Amino acid sequence: MSEPSSSLTTELIGSIAIIRFNRPAERNPLSTTTLNELRTSLSTMAADSNVEAIIFTGSDDVFASGADIRELTTLNPSSAREFSKMGQELFQQIADARQVTIAAINGYCMGGALDLALACDIRLASANAVFAHPGARLGIITGWGGTQRLPRLIGKARALEFFATARRLSSQESLEIGLISGICDPVLEFALATIRVTSPKEKTPN
Repeated sequence: MSEPSSSLTTELIGSIAIIRFNRPAERNPLSTTTLNELRTSLSTMAADSNVEAIIFTGSDDVFASGADIRELTTLNPSSAREFSKMGQELFQQIADARQVTIAAINGYCMGGALDLALACDIRLASANAVFAHPGARLGIITGWGGTQRLPRLIGKARALEFFATARRLSSQESLEIGLISGICDPVLEFALATIRVTSPKEKTPN
């Protein structure tokens, strides 16, 4: 089954749902439109008792590029708060999903897209994947939960350096510090194989 939209495609392979960001020409931005579509798709998959795992992936050489910068420039304090809350609640929904969730990171994973990956149970990457939180270069910082989840995963000192410098990390560096748990191409097939040997999800705080 494939359900195309302007920003996402959702596909079912047996009991596994694949949600793919599908605007590669625009670097798969997590705009308000995309977040709303993601919430709808995720809610449908999470409520389906036949779905045992959900994989998030991208298209071409991009996983996703985070919040749409053009959209951010139009926000006022009130709308910025709502936009931040929207992302927080959506990514918490991913963290709370009863299904095993995997980020199959096929390329650039920036800003809010990394926050999404951090909300997943498992993060796998292709060899050419690149990770960064570039907000420091724009005078902003993520508001979608990454400031809480990243230190838990890689430690406070590394996370602070990551946020403050906006430095890009390769897949190999990310594996070495524990940001991801495996590298393989094609990463989607790697994720599908991983699900087949993963035990049912045990709920832990995220």
